[in-house]
Amino acid sequence: MTHLSLKTRQLLISAAAAASMTVCGVGGAIAAKPASVTFALHVNPQFLACVGRNAKAVAKVTRGPLADFLELTLTGFKPGLAFDLFTVQRSNLRFDGTVDPDFKNFGLAWYQSDVHTDAEGDGKAFLRTILLDQIFGFDPEVALPPTNTFHLGFWFNNPNAAKPCGFDVTKPTPFNGDHKAGPLAFISTPKRGTGLGPLCSDPNTSTVPATCNP
Repeated sequence: MTHLSLKTRQLLISAAAAASMTVCGVGGAIAAKPASVTFALHVNPQFLACVGRNAKAVAKVTRGPLADFLELTLTGFKPGLAFDLFTVQRSNLRFDGTVDPDFKNFGLAWYQSDVHTDAEGDGKAFLRTILLDQIFGFDPEVALPPTNTFHLGFWFNNPNAAKPCGFDVTKPTPFNGDHKAGPLAFISTPKRGTGLGPLCSDPNTSTVPATCNP
């Protein structure tokens, strides 16, 4: 029987441990999902002047053992604006931030939080719930199967705030508690190659269209 030195045994154990953590072929271990994702939301182009020319919105979602934690940061907005934050099934923008000419509607939408900008035009929103890879809703009464909402967007709470940019205030949207909101202000964009929203961190490209590994 060959006797290995202590150093050699340690090297072999380390190599085996490293190999077990890599993504292999059939029978290989599955790579861990990312601990967090960070992504920018993009302005709905028509309403740029009504949010502020330098407006930016960035979301960071940290995975948790029971629920995930979202921090949304707004900077460069006009002061004193109020928005309503939703997770939605579809975005009206393409991956490059331009308007999708084939867009029809946002699909399933969940009201998540309010967001306000302060006197400096900055704002924050915090949310703890299921978000990454598994957020969904369903309603058997209307034959709605489990449907993911992998996009994040926020709407003008007050329709009049978007009126100078051409919004028809006589036709409000349902995206606030009174169901009399203004238009979409900012929203996430689909990922290039998969078409999925950024709340899917683990896409499954073996399906057509791509799906998300829960």
